[in-house]
Amino acid sequence: MNQIMEEIPTLPLEVLDVIPCKFLDVPYCSQSPAQILDIYLPQNVRSPYPVIMHFHGGAFCKGTKRDANLEPMLRGLKRGYAVVSVGYRLSGEAHFPALIYDARAAVRFIRANAEKYNLNPEKIVAWGPSAGGYIVSMLGTTQESGLFEDLTMGNENVKSNVQAVVDWCGPCGGFLEMDKAILASGIGQADHNDPSSPESRLMGFPITENPDKVDLASPLKYATSGIPPFLIQHGACDAIVPVKQSVDFAAGLQKAVKDNRVILEVVQNIGHHGDPWFEWESTSHRVLDFLDFVLKKSDVETDERA
Repeated sequence: MNQIMEEIPTLPLEVLDVIPCKFLDVPYCSQSPAQILDIYLPQNVRSPYPVIMHFHGGAFCKGTKRDANLEPMLRGLKRGYAVVSVGYRLSGEAHFPALIYDARAAVRFIRANAEKYNLNPEKIVAWGPSAGGYIVSMLGTTQESGLFEDLTMGNENVKSNVQAVVDWCGPCGGFLEMDKAILASGIGQADHNDPSSPESRLMGFPITENPDKVDLASPLKYATSGIPPFLIQHGACDAIVPVKQSVDFAAGLQKAVKDNRVILEVVQNIGHHGDPWFEWESTSHRVLDFLDFVLKKSDVETDERA
């Protein structure tokens, strides 16, 4: 992840200007100026809208809720999804697990204010690239346990569970396993164990110095049968987050659920998020097809229980 420390471009204004119904810089709690989100609503679609919650990437230390990487998620507006893009505390301000507390608080806020914004509180999905993929995966794997949730941040009587997770190339197989995988594959630079790495900055200490605490930050550790459906997509040639992170993560999730709830798609000849493949319309359509299927299936299951 050290190779992506440059600033991520901001989404061009012309992309946002064509979205007539939006609410920008909405605070979801009050501990930090970073705890704000943007809400984009579709046009001419029957509400309440299912919700895509986007958590941006940026090596845990950079990126914004309105960077250029939001554009694929905004294509969900044409499918009738509301899109919520979430800002959260970066590692220069707060260490793990603050960003997960923020993510849960944002979900609770959206669910608590669903009626105000014409949102469906029972159809909230989380989608994120790279560091955002890590955040959404932590949301999905820990939601049954109630871990990493600070209810003092507001809406304490509202659940923070999500109905599906889309993880794009997140470091979800254990931070201390990343350099091992890079050395084994020969793809990338084995620098994640450095004291100044994004992972060490997130934890607030060199990750090699406290393996037990680092283990607590791994989504893989919390794989249980109660997870929501996952779509995990990763480039086979990723030189930032080794693809083995997603291979191991998916294997752990699949072992826990023992069904087809977890889908791993390794894409050949593709690198890390920022590779043009992630911007292709066919890629976002694949994700939206997955979300349509999951949410439609949940409707059928609800009807069968009724």
